[in-house]
Amino acid sequence: MQAALVARDLYCRRGERPLFGGLNITLEAGEALHLVGPNGIGKTSLLQMLAGLRKPARHGSFNAAGPPGDVLWQGIVSYLEDRTALDAELPLADALAFWARLDGRPVRLEPYGLADLADVPVRYLSTGQRRRAGFARLSLQRADHWLLDEPLNGLDTQGCGMVESLIAEKREAGGIVIVASHQPIAVPGLRTLDLRDHPW
Repeated sequence: MQAALVARDLYCRRGERPLFGGLNITLEAGEALHLVGPNGIGKTSLLQMLAGLRKPARHGSFNAAGPPGDVLWQGIVSYLEDRTALDAELPLADALAFWARLDGRPVRLEPYGLADLADVPVRYLSTGQRRRAGFARLSLQRADHWLLDEPLNGLDTQGCGMVESLIAEKREAGGIVIVASHQPIAVPGLRTLDLRDHPW
């Protein structure tokens, strides 16, 4: 089976401090990967690299630095982080409707436990409600694969179950899901990548 993600020779630094290096990832359609490691080790930075939002660092000596690594996807990728890209001043339904018009899909609140919050301005939502709204926003996109940064933050048991079900649906459709999370997440066949095993 052809790999849906091939990431080769990824190095990352924050300022002058190296975080990880020599990292290679290959995933096939429907696979899921859990990024683990202590705060500050580079999990979010890796997700941003895989999303194309951060360039891999060059490595080697100053005069003989190697080429930066590369990331190759088969399909479209979406990245979910704490910021939901929703207008904080608008009611939730209206904020999602803005993106729904761009993405050409109807707004759905019920599957995310948000039906009673349609008229509430986004700025008044709790952390868990914002996380649910982020998944509602994610569902509007026509992405094949998901990158999820701490997707369980602020969620209760029911919300965590919702996220796990959404991940299962995405994988059944052939999508790759990569999760950075300090919390355990119930995903069958979940592979683990500990960035402590890839020092620079």
